[in-house]
Amino acid sequence: MAASRPALTRTELAGALHAQASRYWDKHPFHVRLHAGGCTPGEIRSWVANRWYYQRHLSAKNAAIVSACPLPAVRLRWLDRIAFQDDGGLDDWLTLAAAAGLTADEVLDERHVLRGTRFAVDAYVSFCRTRPWLEGAAAALTELFSPKHMADRVHAWRTHYDWIAPSGTAYFDNRIPVVASDSSFTLDLVLTHAVTREQQDAAIAALAYKCDVLNAILDAVDYAGMSR
Repeated sequence: MAASRPALTRTELAGALHAQASRYWDKHPFHVRLHAGGCTPGEIRSWVANRWYYQRHLSAKNAAIVSACPLPAVRLRWLDRIAFQDDGGLDDWLTLAAAAGLTADEVLDERHVLRGTRFAVDAYVSFCRTRPWLEGAAAALTELFSPKHMADRVHAWRTHYDWIAPSGTAYFDNRIPVVASDSSFTLDLVLTHAVTREQQDAAIAALAYKCDVLNAILDAVDYAGMSR
C-alpha cells in the first residue's frame, strides 16, 4: 500500500489555493473583451441576465453550507452572505439590469438564461449540498481573486460603456468592500480546518471546480453571442 502523502503546511496550502487564480474567469476571452470595450450592448445584457441566475442561487448554496456546518460561529458568520444577497444584493443586480436596458420582468422570468448557465449553476448548488461543508467554503474562495476584477469592471464600464447608467455599478460598489473581509475569513477557515492531505486536496479541487463553473457560464454567453 502506498504511503499517504504528508499534509501541507498552512503556507503551502495558501499558496496552492492562491495558485488557482490562473483558472479564474478574468482571463476568459469574454471578460477580456468586455474590459477592453469590445462587447456589444446585447452581449452585456446577456451577461447581466445570465449572471442573475448565478446571483439568485448564491443564497441557496450558502444555506447549504450553513446547514452542513457543525460550528455555530462559522454558521453565524456565513449567514452574512445570505443577508447581503437577500437584503439588497439582488435588488442592486436588478438595478444593473435596468441600467443596461433590461426590464425586471425579462430578468426575473429568466427568458435569457442559457442552458449552459443553468447546468453550471445548478451543478454548483448541488455540489455545495452534497459535498462536505468545508469543500463548499473552499469553492467560495474565488472571492480571493474578485475584488480587483470587479474594480476593473466598474472602470471599464464607466470608460467604454457610457450608455450604462451610473446606478448600474451599485452591486459592485457595495460588494467590493465586503468581499475582501469575506475572503480573508474564508481563507483562514479553510487553512484551519483542512488539516489532512485529503481535506487539503479536496479544498484545492473545490476551488478549481468553482473556477470551472464561472468559466462555463462565460462559455455559454460567449458562444451565444457569436451565434447571433
